[in-house]
Amino acid sequence: MTFETIILLVVSGFAAGVLNAVAGGGTFITFPALVFTGVPPIAANATATVAALPGYIASAYAYRSNIAKEGVLKIRTIMLIALAGGLVGAVLLMITPAELFSGLVPWLLLVATVLFAVGPWLVKRLQKAGIGAAGPALSIFAFGVVSTYGGYFNGGLGIILLATMGLIGFTNLDGMNGLKNLMSAVISVISAGVLALAGLIWWPQALVMAVATTAGGFFGGWAAQRITNKALLRAGIVMVGLIMTVIFFMRQ
Repeated sequence: MTFETIILLVVSGFAAGVLNAVAGGGTFITFPALVFTGVPPIAANATATVAALPGYIASAYAYRSNIAKEGVLKIRTIMLIALAGGLVGAVLLMITPAELFSGLVPWLLLVATVLFAVGPWLVKRLQKAGIGAAGPALSIFAFGVVSTYGGYFNGGLGIILLATMGLIGFTNLDGMNGLKNLMSAVISVISAGVLALAGLIWWPQALVMAVATTAGGFFGGWAAQRITNKALLRAGIVMVGLIMTVIFFMRQ
């Protein structure tokens, strides 16, 4: 790798770590950076997943005091769902062309961003109608689908997880961010293991990015918790989602 390549990987990795900690979507920075440096698209997808993993762990650690149970499922159950979904998604990546799924990514991001934006309003409407948090079956299904997506294509996973949590009745944004980071780490662990066994990881690039995403993830987790205006934080998350949606529509 050239010096310029290393600088690009470090900068994009740190920015992705911060973004993953605050809102999710860091893969949309690291994936194009890897492709730009000559990594083939499918390998770039796999390498970006590995590179994001330490950042997820670091930001989850930064949020450790905020991770709390919401909804009807225990945290242990949610983690088992994340493991199973990540495994299924990684296997699907091995047997289906990436192009089929990449065409859906902008639409999935758009829907997830809108759902996250209207989540608080929708939850209040459901509560006024006498409907509380989603039941076990719906919660398991929702987390399972999103975890499968994360195992297949890591991009936008954080925003989709936050949107899903909002729709099934979660309301504590700090707790949601902490659980989102923990789930992202679990999903990425199993997915990265499968992709590594398949020989799709470009390890020098992954290691450089991993160090940068770790630093960015810890900094992002620390900074996000000190934003006292949660409405502003939510608006920022929605803005990130809309920007990424536009970028990926433009790339098609």
